Amino acid sequence: MKPNLINLIAMALVITGTSCSTAEKEQKKEPLKIDVSLTQDEISKGLLTPEIMWKFGRVNNPCLSPDGKTLAYTITFYNLKENRGITHLYSVSTDGGEPKQLTNGIGSQSNPQWSADGQLIRFLSTDSGSSQIWEIKADGTGLHQISSIDGDIDGFMFSSDGEKVLYAKAVKLENLSIDLHPDMDKANVRIIDNLMYRHFDYWEDGSYSHIFIADLKNGALQDAKDINENEKWDTPMATDFDIAEVQWSPDGKKVVYCSKKLYGKDYAVSTNSDIYIYDLESGKTENITSENVGYDRSPSYSPNGQYIAWTSMELPGNESDQKRLFILDLTTNQKTYLTEGFDQNVDQYIWGEDSKSIYFTSGIKGTDQLFKIDITSKAIAQITKGIHDYTVCLKNNGVLIGQRMSMSMAAELYKVDETSGTETQLTFTNKNIYDNIKMGEVQERWVKTTDGKDMLVWVILPPNFDKTKKYPTLLYCQGGPQSTVSQFWSYRWNFQIMAANGYVIVAPNRRGVPSFGKAWNAQISGDYSGQNIMDYLSAIDNVSKEPWVDKDKLGCVGASYGGYSVFYLAGHHQKRFKAFIAHCGMFNFESFYAATEETFFPNNDLGGPYWDKNNAIAQKSYANSPHKFVQNWDTPIMIITGEMDLRIPYTESLQAFNAAQLRGIPSKLLVYPKETHFVLKPQNAVIWQREFFGWLDKWLK
Repeated sequence: MKPNLINLIAMALVITGTSCSTAEKEQKKEPLKIDVSLTQDEISKGLLTPEIMWKFGRVNNPCLSPDGKTLAYTITFYNLKENRGITHLYSVSTDGGEPKQLTNGIGSQSNPQWSADGQLIRFLSTDSGSSQIWEIKADGTGLHQISSIDGDIDGFMFSSDGEKVLYAKAVKLENLSIDLHPDMDKANVRIIDNLMYRHFDYWEDGSYSHIFIADLKNGALQDAKDINENEKWDTPMATDFDIAEVQWSPDGKKVVYCSKKLYGKDYAVSTNSDIYIYDLESGKTENITSENVGYDRSPSYSPNGQYIAWTSMELPGNESDQKRLFILDLTTNQKTYLTEGFDQNVDQYIWGEDSKSIYFTSGIKGTDQLFKIDITSKAIAQITKGIHDYTVCLKNNGVLIGQRMSMSMAAELYKVDETSGTETQLTFTNKNIYDNIKMGEVQERWVKTTDGKDMLVWVILPPNFDKTKKYPTLLYCQGGPQSTVSQFWSYRWNFQIMAANGYVIVAPNRRGVPSFGKAWNAQISGDYSGQNIMDYLSAIDNVSKEPWVDKDKLGCVGASYGGYSVFYLAGHHQKRFKAFIAHCGMFNFESFYAATEETFFPNNDLGGPYWDKNNAIAQKSYANSPHKFVQNWDTPIMIITGEMDLRIPYTESLQAFNAAQLRGIPSKLLVYPKETHFVLKPQNAVIWQREFFGWLDKWLK
């Protein structure tokens, strides 16, 4: 079964805690007990540990009231002993003050939204056993359930008049596997005759996410209509299934959404999604982006209903092309490329109240900031600056809100003065932790690359750093590969916990990452073994010149593309490193190409299939696959994988471990049978950290 929105929210937080087994559901008869206090031993040591990481409250889903005076949001807390978490709904005044907890049931909440009059907050909750729409008054009273449909609602949105509701739900359209042989009820088999038969962390079961529109009558949903009836593709799109990519028109007469309306092999090799307008009265659907063959996503009506905005990628098959911002004037049918000449991505965005401007987040030089664009002049203004990431922006009634994090602080909510850029913190979810542990200093360093470019490298020092001492040092290899080493806070690849264990961290924004221009980002495609690898070595060689770096105790770690980087560097590091750790990395490009699910990715990044002998770019890629250099391996390596990883199947890690063992290289393998590309369960994650530092300490200390 495909993951619903609740599962995906958990994944985005690098956690899981809202989907559960039957046994876990039995445990949920009472609210999960949460204790975020630190022990006296933790306070006395004053350092970040894996156990403390799971005491963090994780802020998500901010939603601003129409009058701009109140923020609704969720916090997820965990019980490490119970190996699960729970998410509750909170509110806080945008003028500051103590947050108010609005829910405290046995289920988890997500997807909060304000009613148009600001009196109610609607949200998804699993309190009744399945994911349904609930609502509560802004003061925390009047909690009650609205929907009671069969199955789970994976996301929803009310029309502005509150009379209609759209929601996402899985619909079974195909009979697969055992469905074809009902007399063999004890069999267990998948019968497959087309791509894509699995995606990221789930196997296709013949169901697809569809959008339904229902009337709200007498406090209940009635007369629901499937606007994607019989369509064998997902709306909202896999694998995000983000209901924010479906929007009502202000007058409630139309719905705009994005979808990749392709099937089978066509779906696997393409990124051609489009923006569609559904007319409730006529029942007709119009494609407004058919001319573009790359991703078109995140559509949104302007408040006055005159425009639709969306983000667009130009290059087909490239999931990491520059994200451009477009608008369509519905009165003239004229499209405008708003950010033409702006050499950055447009990530999350929101319309200004006057429909004359758009606020958005965008990466710039290793940070994510808030920006504003005038839709008439196309003038762009940067609102925030600083060493941090803004990942969400909200705007209502003159109030601008952002969700901000850094390498030293998990996500919190801020009020931002648009004119001055002044930032006022509104939530202090983990203050008790920050007050009792010390973070390491994060330094910005610019390093010359082998081709004379300037590269941003973050250097994170251990807490209580002493420049007269020498420290073991880790080169961090970023995944993606087109993913910035920005000021992110991770609950696994966390630089502060690495620093707390006595390591200096070197985290380069090597070739192939966004926020340094389109050319820097695009260079890596077809050149995995080239310039970005030299960038890694330039970074570690530069920092290794510092007197406080022990050049004889260097390690190299990374996941996904970063795991590939570790495997490749293991055969090309010229004895720089004394220990490696690779998580879910690509080891053998030929087997990876033949097994991964989104075929468009290796087609773009490796240049094409390995059997295309006339394709020079592809043949260069496969000639430089890490497995072809195992004969050069000479350094201890630990390898980690999840058996449910369908993006980079776990057999890649098994091949690498087997090769290391057969070559006599000291090596260790961690296999998580129930984990995916990420390690999400709390106790699994703690073991991950313990093994991670146990391996590094063994070889670098």
